[in-house]
Amino acid sequence: MDSIAYPPSAATLSEADLCRWLGAAAPGDAIVYFRGALARQLCPQLACLPAEERIALARLANRAWKLAEAGLAHLLQRRHGYEDYEYLLVARPRPRRVAPSILPAILAEAT
Repeated sequence: MDSIAYPPSAATLSEADLCRWLGAAAPGDAIVYFRGALARQLCPQLACLPAEERIALARLANRAWKLAEAGLAHLLQRRHGYEDYEYLLVARPRPRRVAPSILPAILAEAT
């Protein structure tokens, strides 16, 4: 990975921020969009996060998944310890025919 961006905190990174970052990222650049145990934080029964924060985190994780499914990024995890993972989105090279049309549409959907 060429460079890794670390947001000030996961709570401050929004879907739109993630899309804007990807739009400006060079292939190989990475951003940590969450650190911790994502599945545990997203489980409503465990109530690790207030509902509003859990929903925002779920939207962010779903947006990262959609960007990967669209072929714009790779999703990676880096384990640091027990229930301590970094969740990274790594920019992929964009096909010339897709880049101009799909990124504005994804950003508009995320805002």
